[in-house]
Amino acid sequence: MSDKAYLEWPFFEPQHRKLAQELEAWAVRSLAKHYEHGADDPLRDGAGSVHQVDDPLRDGAGSVHHVNSVCRKLVKMLGEAGWTRYAVGGRAFGGVHDAIDTRAVCLIRETLAYHQGLADFAFAMQGLGSGAITLHGAPEQKAIYLTKVARGEFIAAFALSEPDAGSDVGALTTEARAEGDSYVLNGHKTWISNGGIADFYVVFARAPGSQGSGGISAFVVEADTPGLEIAERLEVMAPHPLARLRFKDCRIPSSQRLGQAGQGFKIAMQTLDIFRTSVAAAALGFARRALDEALHRATTRPMFGQTLADFQLTQAKLAQMATQVDAAALLTYRAAWLRDQGKRVTQEAAMAKLTATENAQQVIDAALQIWGGLGVTRGQVVESLYREIRALRIYEGASEVQQLIIAREMLKNFKESQTVKGGV
Repeated sequence: MSDKAYLEWPFFEPQHRKLAQELEAWAVRSLAKHYEHGADDPLRDGAGSVHQVDDPLRDGAGSVHHVNSVCRKLVKMLGEAGWTRYAVGGRAFGGVHDAIDTRAVCLIRETLAYHQGLADFAFAMQGLGSGAITLHGAPEQKAIYLTKVARGEFIAAFALSEPDAGSDVGALTTEARAEGDSYVLNGHKTWISNGGIADFYVVFARAPGSQGSGGISAFVVEADTPGLEIAERLEVMAPHPLARLRFKDCRIPSSQRLGQAGQGFKIAMQTLDIFRTSVAAAALGFARRALDEALHRATTRPMFGQTLADFQLTQAKLAQMATQVDAAALLTYRAAWLRDQGKRVTQEAAMAKLTATENAQQVIDAALQIWGGLGVTRGQVVESLYREIRALRIYEGASEVQQLIIAREMLKNFKESQTVKGGV
C-alpha cells in the first residue's frame, strides 16, 4: 500500500500499527509472489492459460477446478503464519486475544484484499464460520473447533442463507427436530462460502412449527455427518468455493447445539455484527488497490504530448476516488473501534458496510476507466478487482438492507430520546 498515513489515526493502538506493518511485509513476500491478481487467477492453470470458457471451474471429468485447492492452501499458509489466530477469540483456544479484536480483523482483511481477493476470503471465512463458536460455544466445543481453526487445520463455514431466506433470516425453513438426545436436520442452505471444502458448518435451523426469529437454534455440523450433502457447486464471477447444501434426515448430537435452544437468531446477528464491519474493510482494501493502480496508470500513460494525469478531468476523478476511500476508512474504523470498546454497533457497522462497498464499486469502476481497453483484459488487476467487488454489495446484507437497518436504528433511537424527554 502506498499511503499508510491512516494508521496514525487515533482509532489504532501500537499493536495494530505493528500488525499492519508485519502483515504487509508477509503479504508482499508470500502473496505477491504466488497469488498476484492475474498471475495465479483461479480461472487459470499453473501455466497461466485460460481454461475452457464454458465451464471455467471444472475440468473435463467434471471435478471442481483448483480454486478449492488454492483456497485450502491459503488457509494453511495463513494458519502457519499465525494470522488466522486473529479470527478466533480466546487465548486458551489459540486466539491472540480473549475477545476478537475487530480492528485487527479489519486491518488483516484490508491488507489481504489489497493483495489477493481469495486470501481475504480464506481469512474472513475462518472468522465468520467460527464466530458463533467464539461467542456462544461451550468450552468443549471451543477446544475441538477453535484451536484447529486458529492453526488453519480446520476450514470453517457459516450456513445461514437459504433459497428464500437471505437477508430475512426469520424466513428460513430448514428444520431441526429434537429427538431424544439428538436433533434431526432437514432443508437446504445456499450461497454457503467454503461449501464443499469446509470441515464443519455452523448451521441455523428452526424448531418445527416455529415462526419468525423465534425458535431458531445454531448447530455445529461436521462435514462428514451422514445426511449432509453438497447439492450443487455455485460458480460466480469472482471464483470462490460456494455451494448449496442439502440436509436430509441429518442427525447430530444435542451437544452440537450452540447456546440455548431458540437463541439462533441472536447468535447469527451477534456474529454478523462483528464481521459485517470487516466486509467494509475488505472493500476498502480493494478500493485502495484500485486507486494505486489508477495513479500508476495515470502518471505513466502518455497522451497528446503529456500524461493522462496532466488532464484536469483525470485529476478531478482521482480526487473523488481518494475522498471516497478516506470516507469509507473513517466509517469502517469508527465502527471497529466502537465495538472494541464494548459498544453495540449495529448502525455503525451498517453505515460502514454500505459506504465502503458502494464507494469501492465506484472507485474500481473509475480505475478501470482510467486504464481504458487494458482495464477489461483478463489478468489485469483492475479487471480482477471489478469482479471481486460486486458480491460485497450483496453478501452479509445487501446495500438496501443496510439502509433499512440504519433507518430502523435511527428511528428507534429518536423515539427513545423523545420518550425520555416526555415527547416533542
